[in-house]
Formats: sequence, C-alpha cells, structure tokens
Amino acid sequence: MVTLADLQVTRLGECTVASPLASYVGGRATNQYYVGEDDRILFDDTVELVRARGLSLDEMPSFETGGPRADIFFDPATTRVGIVTCGGLCPGLNDVIRALVLELHEHYGVNDVTGFRNGYAGLVPELGLTPIQLTPEFVQTIHERGGTVLGTSRGAQDVEVIVDTLQRRRIDILFVIGGDGSMRGAHRIAQEALRRDAGIAVVGVPKTIDNDIPHIGQSFGFQTAYSRAAQSIKAAKIEAEAAINGVGLVKVMGRHAGFIACYSAIANHDADFVLIPEVPFSLDGENGLLAHVRRTIAAQGHAVIVVAEGAGQEHLPDADDHDASGNKRLADIGRLLRERIGDDFAARGEEALFRYFDPGYFIRSVPADPADSVYCARLAQTAVHAGMAGRTDLVVGRRRHRFVHVPIAYVTHRTHGVSPDGDLWLSVLESTSQPLDMV
Repeated sequence: MVTLADLQVTRLGECTVASPLASYVGGRATNQYYVGEDDRILFDDTVELVRARGLSLDEMPSFETGGPRADIFFDPATTRVGIVTCGGLCPGLNDVIRALVLELHEHYGVNDVTGFRNGYAGLVPELGLTPIQLTPEFVQTIHERGGTVLGTSRGAQDVEVIVDTLQRRRIDILFVIGGDGSMRGAHRIAQEALRRDAGIAVVGVPKTIDNDIPHIGQSFGFQTAYSRAAQSIKAAKIEAEAAINGVGLVKVMGRHAGFIACYSAIANHDADFVLIPEVPFSLDGENGLLAHVRRTIAAQGHAVIVVAEGAGQEHLPDADDHDASGNKRLADIGRLLRERIGDDFAARGEEALFRYFDPGYFIRSVPADPADSVYCARLAQTAVHAGMAGRTDLVVGRRRHRFVHVPIAYVTHRTHGVSPDGDLWLSVLESTSQPLDMV
C-alpha cells in the first residue's frame, strides 16, 4: 500500500535563488484552479478511500504539486541543460522539446541547452553522436512534424559513462523524455549523480503511446494516437459493410495495455468487438470469439474487430525473443484472427472477406493534435519548474487535472492497464454490445 514516504521527491538542496517567475506565484493560495507551492495533492479522490486509510490528514499519501516556485535552486545565469529522447516514437516529442527550450530561454533566461542525439547512446562519447545546440530559433517550427529532431534509440548504456559525460559538459539538469524503460534509466542516472554529489537534477517527461505508466494521468501523444486509430476503425467499418461477410480487422498498439483499443472504439461506436491484453477470450466454443463473429455477421452482414497487439497471446506460440529494450517480441494476433475466422467460415462452405488495417507505425510518427500539443507544453513547463527548483529523480504528470511530481521509483514499480472491473471497460462493452465475457 502506498504511503506518504513513497511519494516524497528528492531535492538537491535548499532553494535560495530568487526565481524570475516569482511574480507569477506571489500571493497565490490554493484554490479551485491553482495549488499553492507548499500544498500537496491527495493520492485518494473519494471520501471512502480516505476513510479506509485511518490516517490523519498530515499522514495521508499525497503528491508534491508541480509549478513555478518563488525561489529556485539553480542560478539561471550559469545553468546548463541537456535533453534526450529515448525509446519508440510518439506524437508530441518535438512539442515537448520545443516547449522545454522556450520555457528555459524565455522565462528563466537559460540559454545553454544541449540536445543529446539518439537516446542514451548520445551520452556515450565513443559512439560518436555529436550533440545539438538547442536554441529558440532551432526549435521554432519542429512541432509541425512528427518524430523527434534528436533521434532516439532503445537499450541501456553505461550509467557511469553517462554521468561522466554530464559532469564533463557541466550539465546541471537533464530532461529525459521516454517510456518505462527510459525512466528506469533516468532513475539510475539520478542515483549515480546523487552518489557522486554531482548536483545534477534528472527530470522525466514520461512518454508512452500505450498510456501504460501509472500515476501520471494521461500520457502525451495518447489522444492523437487513439484519434488516428478511430479513423482506421471508421474505414474498416465502411469497407466491411461494402463486402459480403465483410470483416474489418484493426490492430492497434498496446503491448500490455488496451487503452488505445478502448478509446478508439468508444470514439465512434463502429466496433463490434474490442480485444485487449487485460481481458482474456476464447476462440472456440459457443461463447468463443469465432461463434460471436459468425452470429454478428449473420445478423448485420459484417463485423468490425479492434484488437490490441498484445491481446490473445495465450493463443499463439511463445516467441521467446526480446528487443533491445528487453521487451518480449509479440506474436501476430492479427494474422491469427484472420486465419481462424477465415477457416471457420470455410468450414461452413462460406468465405469471409477481410479488410485488415494495422496503423501502428503511422500513428506513432504523426504530429500531435492541438489538444496533445497543449498538454505537451504544460508538461514541459512543469518539468522546467521542477528542474530549476532542484528536484531530481522524478517525473511530471497530471493527477486528476493537477500537475504533480512523482518519484521515478514509484511510477516504474508496476505497469498501468485497463481494469476489467472499471468504468472504461464497461463503456467499451456498452459501445460495442459485445458479450460481457468470451471465456
């Protein structure tokens, strides 16, 4: 069970430098729209959850609030900053880079910002990846394109070498934009810097297109991802309706969490079935997927299936292989569904006509939509405030519409997924009218 101690953020020291943004927060107290600098945000959000802990208010688990401080730790005139993007692509990476640079330059007066290329590999000199100087002019229009201007890579690098590089370049704050594995790396970097008493703040802006990092609210890029996936579902619906025994099959990203599948299906109510890793299903039998697909096509002439890439892996052979980040390679659930549904119809002397959509890499590489761009900017601003205030070994996120600081160790201790008993999955069942279970 989470405790107040679990949510304490590490500080490099006392904040003794007057912040250029002091006037922004002067005289403000906690209200409906703003959380005061010394206030905290409760972990629990219902009266019953609070009561169940049986603790005094001062002992309740709570998060440090994000935002500007009246006093900061680093002197902007001498502060040097590094930025690195790690892992897979995601809409909004360039938006975050741009917002970090602009906030540092325009509001704090920090002009020395280095972009390390191709993930943590860019912090290993022997790999020969020359860093980039990030200026307001350089980043001015980068948000208009997808991907990341810094490049990215997967896999761990030697933490001692990374911290050596940071010290040699006299970097005071390192912003890490990446997913679960990247945040684990950021934690190790922060811990090594603390061990050396190097005075380096490490601040994470968590990036996961699958939305599977806990305690941060929604990940940036996620809204763009499910919006684009919803377009594929609409196309699959139109194609399936036009065919005899048409089956529209859309495979979306989601190794361990089915958030993209759920949200994209709810967005337009065009899916008949949503399959996600968190909810098991059978293929065979009267309550299996094949029988339900057959009945749906008999009733309306077509069926649309949305499947997350990590769903139904129990029906596939174990590949026993891993990528550079240590993620287990998944077998192709889309191919299996096409084969099994096609065989099921063929066994009855019929043909199912498939329209297969796999928009995964297209979704990853598009620019962020306006709503995600706003979120990227606000996360980046919160990250800059945290770094300048000497916070380290944390990620920034939004907990129930409040921006917060969360220790990296706490967000990486487990993954986040769709709860089969939660209101999101209930909404999926209501939107698709698929059976409550297919086991």
